[in-house]
Amino acid sequence: MISSSQAIAKLFRYARVAALGIFAGAAIVATPYFVAPYIGGLDVSASAAEIPRDDLIGTTIRYRAVRSDTFVAIAQKFHLGYMELIEANPGVNPWVPDGEILILPAAQILPDAPRQGIVINLAELRLFFYPADGSPVQSYALGIGREGWATPLGETTVRGKRADPTWTPPASIRAEDPTLPKVVPAGPNNPLGAHAIYLGWDAYLIHGTNRPAGVGRRVSHGCIRMYAQDVDDLFRQVAAGTSVTVVDQPVKVGWRHGELFLEIHPTLAQVDALELNGEFGPGTLPDVMGLVRAAAGDEMARVDIRKVWRAALDRNGVPQKITVSDTPDA
Repeated sequence: MISSSQAIAKLFRYARVAALGIFAGAAIVATPYFVAPYIGGLDVSASAAEIPRDDLIGTTIRYRAVRSDTFVAIAQKFHLGYMELIEANPGVNPWVPDGEILILPAAQILPDAPRQGIVINLAELRLFFYPADGSPVQSYALGIGREGWATPLGETTVRGKRADPTWTPPASIRAEDPTLPKVVPAGPNNPLGAHAIYLGWDAYLIHGTNRPAGVGRRVSHGCIRMYAQDVDDLFRQVAAGTSVTVVDQPVKVGWRHGELFLEIHPTLAQVDALELNGEFGPGTLPDVMGLVRAAAGDEMARVDIRKVWRAALDRNGVPQKITVSDTPDA
């Protein structure tokens, strides 16, 4: 017999989430009328009739932590990023969250970028994959480059891919750790994991990891790391020539079912401060109201400005409905 938390994790990967209450080690769906087309292994199609003008995927989940939980373990269980959980649950001890009802930020507004190939948004530490056959968009948590080793912005393509890759540490990394061999063979000690997707940018790639706790954090030397199962899913689908677009968008605005949503993340500098100190100070965001006005258009009169400013202050990475109506939040 599997535990309730194992059952929910399996639902995340293979079926439509349909729990009806909060209980220890399990989750409920806050918005049961829509489920993500794909989140970290969850593959559920939605017809065009169900999602008119829809810029969101996923749904916000509430989860009651049990004694054995930590944020690292919860993130891996639900294919989320570590810092996503920190942002969405301010003030909760990430190492002892026992009994806390947590927000699992499994809803995302799609980035403002071409909806094709691979789109990476550094601000939310997420990768979005748009299959060439038009099937539902897929969303994956990422680890990216730390300060001084930033993952680059811009456009490139997939150059190739390899299962069981070897790793040749560049001179800059060997200077940090002279004990590293010139070549690290495939296997459990290889930081690239079991799959590597090579990009058109020299020395940058998307790969698995032998340190899953680094997913959802800024800890790499610029490469993009993913959970083993997630990179396996992506690896099987991408081909050489697939487009790759990397953006940095801490503020995203989008529509779902005729309602406007706003999702704001801390800046990358604030993410670093949050991980180091448990909080972040003020930081400059893009023109939030300008982005809201552009997205709202003729519907701007429906926007609740108080909700906009609340989202800008919280910066918790959870999509917030900012139009006035009876429709529930994401």
